[in-house]
Amino acid sequence: MLQEISQRHQIFAHRGANKEAVEQGLCIAENSRAAFTRALLAPIEGIETDVQLSSDNVPLLWHDWYLDKLGHPGKRVDDFTFKQLSHLDFANTSCQGALPEKVLSLQEFIKTYGNRCQLNIEIKSFDSESAQRRQTKIRQTMAILNAPSLHDVFISSFSLSCLEFAHQEVNNFPLFYLMSDHYKHSDLSQLMRSHAFLKGFCLPITSLDQTTIDLLRNSGKVIATYTCNSNEELDKAFALGVDILISDYPQLALSMRSKL
Repeated sequence: MLQEISQRHQIFAHRGANKEAVEQGLCIAENSRAAFTRALLAPIEGIETDVQLSSDNVPLLWHDWYLDKLGHPGKRVDDFTFKQLSHLDFANTSCQGALPEKVLSLQEFIKTYGNRCQLNIEIKSFDSESAQRRQTKIRQTMAILNAPSLHDVFISSFSLSCLEFAHQEVNNFPLFYLMSDHYKHSDLSQLMRSHAFLKGFCLPITSLDQTTIDLLRNSGKVIATYTCNSNEELDKAFALGVDILISDYPQLALSMRSKL
């Protein structure tokens, strides 16, 4: 469960800290063990990652819709069993020379990184996905995340139906709705009335404004924003006083926060 947010400007590493590492000459893939371990070398508050499901219903970490980066164009992770996926090198996606890594299951991720920092688990959902498949993904994921010993974890998703079903499964689990930059203030107001169970909202920094901040603050919602990578985006997030900012450059974000 996510503990109450006690301070603003909490920094979450987006899929680990691979982009920062790559720009420093290191070959590290996103959502990899190396990326998460590197992120935790800095005093960040949290990590964001993405969960999908193998064909045999094992929750695993992978962001993209397809496996093109792994040499299987047009194929998705749910076209393969977890055992089949374990034969692929999931580190060889950003640059040549990365140490090989097998697919990372959500179970292993939680065992390794759970309770070391806050965790934002984004559940990926496809438009063509059946309701049954979506519900299986939620059940399998929440069976891992709802452990009594696990603290400071929440689920986020662009799929409102995923969050609705997750709320039905565990009605007090913290859920965040991810929104694109096409939302209106009236959309937010309506969502907070119709989906009062939502703990927070995660909105793009490009469209976040003071009116949105005020709407969410007045309703007691946690405010997260993505993806804050440039100095201008980070400055904006700090100035607006968001609770959580997600960045591909956590060390830069920490450096700028230290000067506030």
